[in-house]
Amino acid sequence: MPQAKPGDRVKVHYTGKLQDGTVFDTSVGREPLQFSLGSGQIIPGFEEAVIGMDEGETKTTEVPPEKAYGPHRDDLVQEVPKEQLPQGFDPEVGQQLQARSADGQVIPVWITDVQDETVILDANHPLAGKELLFDIELVEVQ
Repeated sequence: MPQAKPGDRVKVHYTGKLQDGTVFDTSVGREPLQFSLGSGQIIPGFEEAVIGMDEGETKTTEVPPEKAYGPHRDDLVQEVPKEQLPQGFDPEVGQQLQARSADGQVIPVWITDVQDETVILDANHPLAGKELLFDIELVEVQ
């Protein structure tokens, strides 16, 4: 059986969970995820877990924040007056918006709190600061 190594194109099925067991993503019921090992297409901790697996093998791995989406950064959380939101927009916790940085770059932000006059916007990835658990099945090594 082929063993996955850097440079290989692989197909995997996976289920990603938080520490409390909440599933945040899965490929089950869809086509397997395809990527090239060593290309930086996926989070480092997931890629490291796949390297060395044999085709057909399954495993569960824990990925710390440093090897996933990084730590949660307080400097990426900002309170914004509602009047700065688009006119007629009704903000709700969990909604994603796009903001522009000072240099014009588009940044995805999530509404994490809605007050009477303001909203809290968070530019951290929703999984930043979280330890992730992945059930992985290496379907194919190409």
